[in-house]
Amino acid sequence: MMTATLATGSLLLIMGCGNAPSATTTSPNPSLPVASSVGSASGTATPATSPSPTRPKGHTLKPHKVRWLKATPSADGRKLKVVWWSGVEPCTVLDRVKVKETAKSVTVTLYEGQARNARDVACIDIAIQKTTTVKLKAPLGKRKVIDGARH
Repeated sequence: MMTATLATGSLLLIMGCGNAPSATTTSPNPSLPVASSVGSASGTATPATSPSPTRPKGHTLKPHKVRWLKATPSADGRKLKVVWWSGVEPCTVLDRVKVKETAKSVTVTLYEGQARNARDVACIDIAIQKTTTVKLKAPLGKRKVIDGARH
């Protein structure tokens, strides 16, 4: 009886592992981290491990303000790495980043819109974490960083 139970359990374990899909993802730039999303046997996707780097593309349709999650200064304080939740391109594209600097604060406002060539495109409704880097005119120092979409 114990041998039959052990054999059945091993067979179920082997069958469960045999259905998992495999994928290999490579980055076009070896110095950048690779974000991979591999589906599970149930059909759900696993979230990406790191934000997807993006740059403003401009000239989007109906650009609007987007809230960001965090802004991390570089070691020298001259740049900010901004991270936010977004959608897939070309339906959700970073249009521009507005930076307003004062003696006491730095306000960063992200604008997203739809790419002009995406009028009749269907995009999946999935959240993607994105990141962009903005340059400051002066080092951040003790200035407060403010999300311009929250004001």
